[in-house]
Amino acid sequence: QVQLVEAGGGLVQTGGSLRLSCAASGRTFTTYRVGWFRQAPGKEREFVAAISRYGVTRSDADSVKGRFAISRDNAKNTVYLQMNSLKPEDTAVYYCAAGPPLSNRDQDYNIWGQGTQVTVSS
Repeated sequence: QVQLVEAGGGLVQTGGSLRLSCAASGRTFTTYRVGWFRQAPGKEREFVAAISRYGVTRSDADSVKGRFAISRDNAKNTVYLQMNSLKPEDTAVYYCAAGPPLSNRDQDYNIWGQGTQVTVSS
């Protein structure tokens, strides 16, 4: 079973950038599609981006299109989320998740990391 650990969160000003990483243990990482989700206080968890097993197919939420980019390095068992032009409304706990399908639905993912906090100040 793959385990996921996120890193890279922090406090950044509006317009700044952060790169989140999701490191996976286990040698079966390439069998999983990986997604990023986020949850702000008092709000439901929402989809951010997803990437197929070898990075050929990617999906982004409309709210982050053109600002965020998901990528993966299977040699390092790591998925990244490059976040540019950050806005206060991007403030949330960001989670990576792994699952069989490429999906924007959190119920389709069965392995989750512990999350990393991203705070964007205005």
